[in-house]
Amino acid sequence: MKKIILGFLALSSFVFTACSDDDGNEPINPSIVAPATYEFSRNGTTTVDYSGQTTRIQMGEELIEALLDPTKTEADIDAMFAHVEGNNSFSNTDLNASNKSIRSKTAASTDYFSANTTDANAIRADFDSWIAAQVSEVYPAWSNIASAGNAGQLQEAGGGATRYMSAKGLEYNQAVNKSLIGALMVDQMLNNYLSTSVLDAGTNRADNDAETLAEGKNYTNMEHKWDEAFGYLYGTDNATAPILNEDSFLNKYLSRVENDADFAGIASEIYEAFKTGRAAIVEKNYTVRDEQADIIREKISEVIGIRAVYYLQQGKNFLTTNKAAAFHDFSEGFGFIYSLQFTRKPGTNQPYFTKAQVDGYIAQLMQGNGFWDVTPETLDAISDEISAEFNFTTAQAGS
Repeated sequence: MKKIILGFLALSSFVFTACSDDDGNEPINPSIVAPATYEFSRNGTTTVDYSGQTTRIQMGEELIEALLDPTKTEADIDAMFAHVEGNNSFSNTDLNASNKSIRSKTAASTDYFSANTTDANAIRADFDSWIAAQVSEVYPAWSNIASAGNAGQLQEAGGGATRYMSAKGLEYNQAVNKSLIGALMVDQMLNNYLSTSVLDAGTNRADNDAETLAEGKNYTNMEHKWDEAFGYLYGTDNATAPILNEDSFLNKYLSRVENDADFAGIASEIYEAFKTGRAAIVEKNYTVRDEQADIIREKISEVIGIRAVYYLQQGKNFLTTNKAAAFHDFSEGFGFIYSLQFTRKPGTNQPYFTKAQVDGYIAQLMQGNGFWDVTPETLDAISDEISAEFNFTTAQAGS
């Protein structure tokens, strides 16, 4: 996949003209000039820090790699998902020393889950069940040829990749991978760190106004929360010149959408909104900050919707001729559909699709023998319903 260099962004900046008061006199808000790149400093030292997000992305990479290693036990993989500081869960010693955990931030946003532990627990249980089933159902059938009702492997036509799947044709590793994009990256970004309930929590706004720094840090708490949202997309990328396709999660799939001519430019829109929102925090302009948060919510949610439709439509094209390729696409689509419940409609506290709607789509795909039984009519119906909620068509997203 071609990588995208957003170097042209270095030439750009945004100026927000101040609004006048009712008498047309002094500006209410100062002008905001976003820097050419995501670089912010105080007294000559950077104020940007999102190391925790980089750590969790790296943990996720080892987790999804382990799901394709049949020598791993369920306990091995659970230890990666719910890492405990100091345990040797990973091959990377820095990750082992970390106090971060993927599971602790899965379905854990303030806006969606702080008062809804029932759904949060159910979602985490889904991940636990996919990990357990990969070990108990798929690993023992690693060398078997899969068929309807029987787990095993299938090779893609023409000597392509071998896919390892459940009795219903689902690749649990893909379910975990793509569902984490929603349950971890998107949820933490859109519904936690970009939320006013987090950005303005406690004395954050007064502290930011007074430039009171977090203890022992060179940033205010509000600056840091915004950076943590940024880190879930660019944590393994170059913050000042994003390349994209630098991890196996949201960064990769923003690249995929950007490379579709129907959606070209979405990557720069998201990057500009992150820069401008951060600059607005420095300038203490919270109206502009929140406007940029809504832009990010809309565009990131679109990425999830586009890829959900894309994989259902691509899999449909292979359904009668290449089941391994079709089921691989459906497995990726399964995860992006699951991720829809973590999206966010701008200006609201609501996702584009509720958990109940998502559960309904998953039930349709998994009924009977699952992907072995799914029909083009079902795939088209789900695709059209998803597309209708966004500003794109099934034809645009599916090609």
